[in-house]
Amino acid sequence: MRPLNALAQARGTLFPWVPLLIGVGIGGWFSLSWEPGWPVYALAAAVVALCLALRLWGPEAGHPFVLAVACVALGVLACGLRVQMVQAPMLDFRYYGPVTGGVIKIDRSQTDALRITLDRLQLDRVRPSRMPERVRISLRGKVPGHAPFPGEVVMVTATLQAPDGPIEPGSFDFRRMAFFDRLGAVGYTTAPVVLWEPAPEGGSVAKLRRDLALALMREVPGDAGGFIAGIMTGDRSGLSRPAVQALRDTNMAHLLAISGMHMAFLTGFVFAGLRMAIAAVPPLALRVNGKKLAALVSLAVAAFYLALSGANVATERAFIMVSVMLGAVLLDRKALTLRSVAIAGVILLLWQPETMQEPGFQMSFAATVALIAGFRAVDRRVVAGHLPTWAMPVFTLVLSSVIGGFATAPYAAAHFNRFADYGLIANLLAVPVMGSVVMPAGAVAGLLAPFGLAGLPLWVMEQGAAWIIWVAHWVAGWNGAVTAIPAPGPWVLPLVTLAGAFVVLLRGAWRGLFVAPAVAALVLWVGAERPLVLISADGGLVGVIGADGRALSAPSGAGFAAQNWLENDGDMVSQEQAAARAGMQGPVGARRFDVVGLTGMALKGKGALELVEGACAGADFVVVSVPVPDVPEGCLLLGPERLRNTGTLALYPVPGGLRPEPSFGARRVWSSPRRPEGLAAVIGPKASRVASGQ
Repeated sequence: MRPLNALAQARGTLFPWVPLLIGVGIGGWFSLSWEPGWPVYALAAAVVALCLALRLWGPEAGHPFVLAVACVALGVLACGLRVQMVQAPMLDFRYYGPVTGGVIKIDRSQTDALRITLDRLQLDRVRPSRMPERVRISLRGKVPGHAPFPGEVVMVTATLQAPDGPIEPGSFDFRRMAFFDRLGAVGYTTAPVVLWEPAPEGGSVAKLRRDLALALMREVPGDAGGFIAGIMTGDRSGLSRPAVQALRDTNMAHLLAISGMHMAFLTGFVFAGLRMAIAAVPPLALRVNGKKLAALVSLAVAAFYLALSGANVATERAFIMVSVMLGAVLLDRKALTLRSVAIAGVILLLWQPETMQEPGFQMSFAATVALIAGFRAVDRRVVAGHLPTWAMPVFTLVLSSVIGGFATAPYAAAHFNRFADYGLIANLLAVPVMGSVVMPAGAVAGLLAPFGLAGLPLWVMEQGAAWIIWVAHWVAGWNGAVTAIPAPGPWVLPLVTLAGAFVVLLRGAWRGLFVAPAVAALVLWVGAERPLVLISADGGLVGVIGADGRALSAPSGAGFAAQNWLENDGDMVSQEQAAARAGMQGPVGARRFDVVGLTGMALKGKGALELVEGACAGADFVVVSVPVPDVPEGCLLLGPERLRNTGTLALYPVPGGLRPEPSFGARRVWSSPRRPEGLAAVIGPKASRVASGQ
């Protein structure tokens, strides 16, 4: 009865558990290796209905339990509904030809190439039923063409294919993200873009965003202008790749992601400024409720900033929280900050459940919850009556950086495989400038721009942005600025989240429960097994773990796979350096490697076909990057035909040889329609395979 009594005493404070429990249902749905059908959703709906009935007519002591079960089932229902809302065709073949469509987004790829996203598509010889809703194309052409602009219809000759799946088994699924973004194909072009139809007359948010970004970058050149455009409009295309990398290496990339900090700086400046302006005019202050008017105007500014910035997850979360708090001001009620985060979480999880899998969602909510809980605890125990007024800003800055950095560190390390060792120092040098110089100057520039007087505040913004970029480059250049972190197993982040929830939401001795999931997460992270051998989906790259780290079979080609494999290993070397490691012998087109007593060969290039027969005679298995029409008898050949159905293939050591694990294993609505077939349970010595007839 003690747990029931504890729940009864906590009545009225349990709402923050709701998004966590909805997230449990969402996480369980995404972890399935098969696509749920209507019976699963019918069962979930029945569970919700039964729980609501028990809540209305059941014993009061059991209400928290039945509502908890209902929240989990509600998460499953939200996923099913979302799938039906976003489902759209994906290309199931490789396309080369003309692509015509309307420009809806412009950004940059990881290789710093300009990239456009198109809708209202026309593809040659593709039926409407198979036509993707959106495609994304990287512009790699050296011949200058038309500079695309949102709202325009453009035409370009491009190569397209369906988005790739995981780069290795268990890693982030890019195809799943593309499915929920309704992105049916990705590709590239080396041809110039041609304007097919100009943007229609009149304004749109996308056009306004791009106009403003270009105007800011014209007014403020270089990375400072790109930074300003990024924080004001969400358009980061003007920021150079080295600057972005420096911000990431110093844990300052959050300054670019329009989130709670930006929303708080902007709305706080508008709220305080308007209240002061009203109070400065006594006749007006006596007739107008300055507090409520300031809240109403601040809410409108926040909504405009949300639309202008492109409405990413962090911005949506921040807007919902700001709306709750400003709404409380309008209704003369006190805003419960932890409750406002929970409301934001519930809305986002039910509206876009797939965002729970994204680093932006996880890091944003982790930082916000930790800051609220941390300052609440410190305010009660330390600050009240103990610190002089002059020390409060410094104390607040240091504490917020420490708490925010600590809360987001596990998620950043898990998703980006790196830890910024000097991130606290960089943030202490940059965040005050962001809050006291850049964002206030941006708000003033926005107010003065219609009168042509934005020059001075933009100059102030430029100085602040230049300082932040300089700090990022300076700190990133220190020795040991970044520590590489290996990828964790699938249960690590759920356990970390559970441990954090216990610390924040439980009271008294119950908080000690956090120790168990925290220790389990650490043990699983440290003990996570990396694949001994990785083979890319096109057969062009093989990576083998050796004494010095993973050795790669080629110094170039399949660069995205190589980079991700090495990062997931916790290895920060380049592909070229990894290809020079011991573990691979022979020329680039015919590399030999030995693992657990087995010999493998990696053949690549035009001469690979001529080497297949000899490689099969002397190796236990052969990886080749070109189709082989006649496979020698008894040869275990891993070529494009077979790998096309497996995706990236991981090999793990087991008694008797290597256990293959394909990337294409899950049968989900977003997964590749191809299925891994014809793979032995264990890849063993060639002699034993021949003897057993494999």
